[in-house]
Amino acid sequence: MGSWRPSVEKKGHPKELPSVVRSKWRLLRVSDRAAQNVVTTASKQRRQLVQRRLVACLGTIDDLGQRLWLEALRGGIATAKQVVWISDGARGFWRLFETYFADIAIGILDFYHAAQNLFKAATIWLDGRTQKARGWFAAARHQLRHGPTMRVRMEIEQALTDPQLGDTSRKVLGNLLGYLDTHHNHIQYHQYKAMGLPIGSGMVESACKWLIIQRFKGVGMRWSEDGFNSLLHLRLAWVNQRFDELFPSYPN
Repeated sequence: MGSWRPSVEKKGHPKELPSVVRSKWRLLRVSDRAAQNVVTTASKQRRQLVQRRLVACLGTIDDLGQRLWLEALRGGIATAKQVVWISDGARGFWRLFETYFADIAIGILDFYHAAQNLFKAATIWLDGRTQKARGWFAAARHQLRHGPTMRVRMEIEQALTDPQLGDTSRKVLGNLLGYLDTHHNHIQYHQYKAMGLPIGSGMVESACKWLIIQRFKGVGMRWSEDGFNSLLHLRLAWVNQRFDELFPSYPN
């Protein structure tokens, strides 16, 4: 990000124009690592959050992966009884899962992201304004949530055999079918809930809001890349309860 002040000649007199700030959008990646204990009460078991650590970087998905893996090792992932990965359908995140966590973690596709893809397909295929589209989506969403998920896939396969199906609808349904096949092992939500596992990534979504938006996107705020990175590392140290480690020579 920078500024410049051009000058123009008018009637022999130089005139300075107002400064113009050129902003460059950058992609910030945030991940959340949470540790939970299972607490047994008289009526049921519930999970209790005992530790939460955030990882963020202004860089590539591979930069995030390295930081996330190091944080996971630091948090004791090697000795954890159970490890769960929850993510939306972004390919980069699932590439990190395959690279670092597939051998030790249960991979779960965020249920609400999967349901959103069902809705998009219904909107184009059946026209989202119709009762038929809303009815199909409600039934498919319920089936996806409570299982077996293969029934949703079978309905889509059957729809693709319709010779009157339009090209656009055929492409959308084909993409949805590929999406469900790719994440077949990650959308068994009825099994995850029976195991007491979460099926939504709302925790990390909320982290983006209070970690980044509340601090860095105030009215009129503009950041240089160096300034943003410096403050981001300080903020991460603060929210991860490691701020004092940055200044070990100063008494508390």
